Amino acid sequence: MGSSRDLSLLSLAICALLLCCCHASREGESRRYHHREWRLEKLEAVEPTRKVQAEAGVIEYWDQSEEQLQVAGVAPYRTTIQPKGLLLPYYANSPRLAYVIQGKGIYSAVVPGCPETFQFSEQSQRRREQRGAGESDEHQRVHRFREGDVIALPAGVASWFYNDGQNPVVTITVADIANRANQLDQTLRRFELAGQQQQKGEEGSSGNVFRGLNVETVAEALGISRETARKLQAEGDRRGNIVRVEKGLRLARPEQAREEEEAEGGERERKEEEEEEREERERKRREGNGVDEVFCNFRNRENIRDPARADVFSREAGSVTTVNSGKLPILRYLRLSAEGGFLRPNAHFAPHWNINANSLLYVVRGRARVQISGGGEGRRALFDGEVRRGQILVVPQNFVVAAQASGEEAFEWVSFKTEDKALVSPVAGKASVFRGLPESVLASAYRLSSEEARTVKHGRGSEFLIFRPRHQQQEEGRSAAY
Repeated sequence: MGSSRDLSLLSLAICALLLCCCHASREGESRRYHHREWRLEKLEAVEPTRKVQAEAGVIEYWDQSEEQLQVAGVAPYRTTIQPKGLLLPYYANSPRLAYVIQGKGIYSAVVPGCPETFQFSEQSQRRREQRGAGESDEHQRVHRFREGDVIALPAGVASWFYNDGQNPVVTITVADIANRANQLDQTLRRFELAGQQQQKGEEGSSGNVFRGLNVETVAEALGISRETARKLQAEGDRRGNIVRVEKGLRLARPEQAREEEEAEGGERERKEEEEEEREERERKRREGNGVDEVFCNFRNRENIRDPARADVFSREAGSVTTVNSGKLPILRYLRLSAEGGFLRPNAHFAPHWNINANSLLYVVRGRARVQISGGGEGRRALFDGEVRRGQILVVPQNFVVAAQASGEEAFEWVSFKTEDKALVSPVAGKASVFRGLPESVLASAYRLSSEEARTVKHGRGSEFLIFRPRHQQQEEGRSAAY
């Protein structure tokens, strides 16, 4: 009897715990949708308002008090790292997506508790010791990045970036400050593990985390001298958060052994695609490893600029590529996704709306006329103007947006969306909302003839999301008639 009663109590306790967890989960989910009241009458294409200069680069921030950014629940910033520049380790209170606009290099996201699986081989270590490189080093996995990569960075996970190329690395990063992972206020807060403490009172800065601890505590905790502890606190260090490493970084990475072998044999040429293929094989080998696969061995990078990976492609109009949790599973935990694309001169990005996400559009190059329909009575447009390179524009959920590339240069953009499986609903072309409506419904709704309703449904034929200029389509139609 006693054991049966104990079992019943245990079952009740487990049920209560599950109910509490479910309630907590719903509470957490609700944080995603807790935004400020919508009061915007107009949207603006905006540029950074503040720069933080460092020894080997600069970080540019958009004004977090901008109402359109607060309504969308995002905080963007742009980072430029000069060659041989190291963006020092830091973490933030919100999950982030970073897009590599230009350049290449290496980076790592350090997950607490995961093993240091990268280490020098014994043979490689002997060569290094002969050159006076010192003791062996072990660390977590290091990744390569290149132009067009989207990199996912979870909240509270420290990361660093290093530019080992010949040109500056430029990234645009968007933090989802309204995400349930952020338990602080809706302000982007960077926590620096190294580097100089930023200016007192600077918005979103928490400075060097060691500065708030006394020297004795740091020295005792790490088993180091007081002098070394002061260096961790960056006393007297005026280099900022991006520093120059003239001799480059010494670390264990897969291509390093190959480089050394090539150097000994007089061959220094190697292809980046070999590393991409190796990473893909590594990922497949580790699939099914449960927690290790999700947290310690997670793949957090996907390229969206390679035309071969496009989801929508038109030789005459351009392409669109998305990365969501279906392609990059870690995004399921970040609740974020991204979309990259380009339009050829005068081509159109079809009118559409985002079904379940706010979107933040960043212009990578070129110019375009963008229109965002206001939808309300007496309001013609939330935005109707030209956007250009380096500007950001918020596209609110459910508002219809359309774009047309202007000028002779192609228009290229990247959009960051506040859902891991963001969905769009086109207004025109294949799969449009009109295609799903009966002609009689269209005719009655808009006072159209049957022929006009048919044209509304099928006027763009099989084109999807990105459209050729209308005059080009008409000219091709006339040519076909002859």
